[in-house]
Amino acid sequence: MFVGIDVSKDRLDIHVRPSGDAFAVMHDGEGITALVERLKGLGPELIVLEATGGLQTRVAATLAAAQLPTAVVNPRQVRDFARATGRLAKTDALDAEAIARFAEAVKPELRPLSDEDGQALQALVARRRQLVEMRVAEKNRRQQVKAQLRKRLDDHIEWLAQAIAELDIDIDDHIKGSPVWRAKEDLLVSVPGIGNTTARALIADLPELGTLSRRRIAALVGLAPFNRDSGRMRGKRSISGGRTSVRNALFMATIASVRFNPAIRTTFQRLVAAGKPKMTAIVACMRKLLVILNAIMRDRTVWT
Repeated sequence: MFVGIDVSKDRLDIHVRPSGDAFAVMHDGEGITALVERLKGLGPELIVLEATGGLQTRVAATLAAAQLPTAVVNPRQVRDFARATGRLAKTDALDAEAIARFAEAVKPELRPLSDEDGQALQALVARRRQLVEMRVAEKNRRQQVKAQLRKRLDDHIEWLAQAIAELDIDIDDHIKGSPVWRAKEDLLVSVPGIGNTTARALIADLPELGTLSRRRIAALVGLAPFNRDSGRMRGKRSISGGRTSVRNALFMATIASVRFNPAIRTTFQRLVAAGKPKMTAIVACMRKLLVILNAIMRDRTVWT
């Protein structure tokens, strides 16, 4: 038995496969409690929710705490699955059915939410990333606006810088307050090219690091190349999907690693010498760096 839950601000729509049963509860404490009790009676093999900007967190955490098998998946996976099966209409009830069918057909791996401290760290890292993006956008706007508006932009840029600095302190306190996280950070920053910002992004946004095989961790991040072949046509291999925030952090770390990490620099130089475009070489180096970090976290050994 497989269950799909579509999460909205005020309501939870639930669909059960293969029975086709469908129902809805309010998205509040009473509704979630009733849902847990009903699902316990059903004994599902898998319950799937989409990651919907944090709305799913309370529901998923409650289900996981009740020992119900729960997985939170990327909404894009479900949308692509629905399109592939010809289900183009969209309502909350139909979305719940699409999620249930996805759960039944794909059986995504269970990835329980991290504990409360882990979620707090994820929120801090995500907010820091948002502020950095806002600061970049404001700096770009500054070059285009008239002189009388630049002072206001400068004030906002300064405020953003201060807010980022305060978040850095909060993140630092979270990391130092946990011996487990502190040990993870020490392992990650031992790799040339990996700084504290990248290490903390990986701790917060990629808790699976060190627990999966090299192929599965690359696919999870979106660094596994996919074939684009049809008939006699042979297309370029390309990457897609995955966790954008982790991929962005690895991109910046790889740029630094090409300069300071001998293993990554050698790979980059070899690929460029073989005629590969520089961006292709960078992506290959990102994948190699991720594999190195995964092995270091798996073996709990610093870089040598």
